Amino acid sequence: MKRILSALLILALAIPLFSQKKEIARLTVEAGKFQRINTPVCYDLSVLNIADTLSFQLYEDVKGKLIEVPSQVEEGYIPRLWWIMSGITPAGSKREYILYQDIKTKTRPAVNVRLTPDVIRLIKEEKPVLDYAVKIIYPPAGVDTMYKRNGFIHPVYSPSGNVLTRINAPDHYHHFGIWNPWTRVRIRNHVTDFWNLYTHQGTVRFSGVNSLTEGPVFGGFNVRHEHIDFQGKKPEETTFNEVWDVRVWNTEPLSGSKAWLVDFTSYLSVACDTAVVLEAYRYGGGIGFRATAEWNNKNSWVVTSEGKTRIDADGTRARWTDVGGMFEGKGESGIVFLSHPSNREHPEPMRVWPVDQNGRGDVYFEFCPIRHKEWVLEPGNVYRLKYRMLIYDGKVDRATSDRLWNDFAYPPVVKASIK
Repeated sequence: MKRILSALLILALAIPLFSQKKEIARLTVEAGKFQRINTPVCYDLSVLNIADTLSFQLYEDVKGKLIEVPSQVEEGYIPRLWWIMSGITPAGSKREYILYQDIKTKTRPAVNVRLTPDVIRLIKEEKPVLDYAVKIIYPPAGVDTMYKRNGFIHPVYSPSGNVLTRINAPDHYHHFGIWNPWTRVRIRNHVTDFWNLYTHQGTVRFSGVNSLTEGPVFGGFNVRHEHIDFQGKKPEETTFNEVWDVRVWNTEPLSGSKAWLVDFTSYLSVACDTAVVLEAYRYGGGIGFRATAEWNNKNSWVVTSEGKTRIDADGTRARWTDVGGMFEGKGESGIVFLSHPSNREHPEPMRVWPVDQNGRGDVYFEFCPIRHKEWVLEPGNVYRLKYRMLIYDGKVDRATSDRLWNDFAYPPVVKASIK
């Protein structure tokens, strides 16, 4: 009798839990023209008109069997549900998912964020991926302190721990790992250089953290920058407000080897009351990369989507560019930079240093949307530049870079049947 009562009690407690599980929508993901491998996928939640998105739980329907899929809600003006479409999904195929509103246990983050007074660090699988400089970094003793800066990414680590970026290089103290200041900016009746800090014309400063995100699908940070003009009516005037959104995906984009997949998005808006002109120049904006001092013209490579190399890539356009090199006793590593088709002047022009740079052939790469044509920015508008980086060890072939660019440029289509 006691056993029967116990069973009835357990059943009575379980019924309310199961009764709260409610099907919200059935989601069909179409691979489209391209094969997908462990691809980030998102669904626009704004059409559901449901406030409690934290209780969502996603399952994949595999031949009638429901398999739970880690998912993550990105809050914002347009809330999105993100997940990784795991494994290989052939071109032309579909996969079925069911979204429930359910009592959801807390999922342990796969990508972690650590905030210190000095840096924001993104960590995947207990390994550092990159640091963002919160604290101002000064140049070496005896060097003009105008070279001080924060609001940049360094170090960037490969999965094996190789450091791919460099700062405070004696030939270019104004180079800071991964960063993107503008060079010739026409503001009313003068031109200010935010890139070459030694000119004492302007600089860029970290101005605050909007958000830090940890989760089972991605982790990252959203931060603010101010582009400060020293040549205006006041000693310091803000020309631009900029927001960086940087996120690391919890995915394995390569078959058989570890790699990091990182998104870097810049949102730029004019802070003054008149239009600002970004004059055409070979450097400025986009995404710039000063590579490790270990690379030179004998142990590194640059390969673009259009088949150009370091010899002939400068000034040309590309969808993606693979920049990598060797580390003494520590193998090879690199970054494939992917440019989104919504970016200005896409396929974007590039700045690639010549093979005889500094007599050693040091490595510098940049996607530069104002390389050939000036860009007029109007007050009241927000201008977006969006990039993705594959950070890898070993080497990556062209087919893989093309596949990853297709994922970025033409993600799988999600169609919903809402209950």
